[in-house]
Amino acid sequence: MQLGRVFRKFRTIDGQEVILRTPRSDDLNDLMELINSLVEERAMISRAEKVTRDEEAEWLPKMLSSLEKDELFFLVAEVGGRIVASSDIHILRGYEKHVGVLGIIVKNGFRDSGIGTEMMKTMIDQAGTLGLKVLTLQAFATNKRAIHVYENVGFAETGRIPKKHFKENQYIDEVIMTKLIE
Repeated sequence: MQLGRVFRKFRTIDGQEVILRTPRSDDLNDLMELINSLVEERAMISRAEKVTRDEEAEWLPKMLSSLEKDELFFLVAEVGGRIVASSDIHILRGYEKHVGVLGIIVKNGFRDSGIGTEMMKTMIDQAGTLGLKVLTLQAFATNKRAIHVYENVGFAETGRIPKKHFKENQYIDEVIMTKLIE
C-alpha cells in the first residue's frame, strides 16, 4: 500500500474537512501526540503510559513497512493538517489469514463528529479489498460511545472477558465484537 494515499475526504458534523489517508513517516510527532493525549485523558484504551519519542520512532517505520507489504492496513484522519484519529487492521496468519483485528482511536474534541464512523466504514471496505472475511475488535465494556459506533457499522458482541482490565480501582470487562465481511 502506498504511504500517504488518500482514501476519502468528507466534512464533520460541524463542517471541518477530514482527510482519511495512510500515514507517512513525517506523521511521527502527530501520532505520538495522539496516543499520548489519550493516555493523559485516561481514555478507554489499554495503554496506561505515554510513548517516548524513541519508542514511537522505532514503532512507526515497522508499521509503515508492514503497510507497504500489505501485512496490515493503517489509516489516519487529518483535520487542519493534524492527525486526530488513527485505525489499523492487523491481518492474522496461517489458518486465520482471513481474519483482521481492528483498532481505532479518536482524539478528545473530535469524537461525536462522524470521524470514527466514517473511518470505521472505510476500514471495513478496505478489509474486503484485502480479502478478509472476518473483522474483530475489543472494547472496554464501559466505552458505550465506541460500542454504539461499532454496532452502527455492523459489529456484534461475540464474547466477553470478565474483569480483563483493572482501571481506576475497578474491574472492567472486555467486549469482543465481530463483523463478517460479505
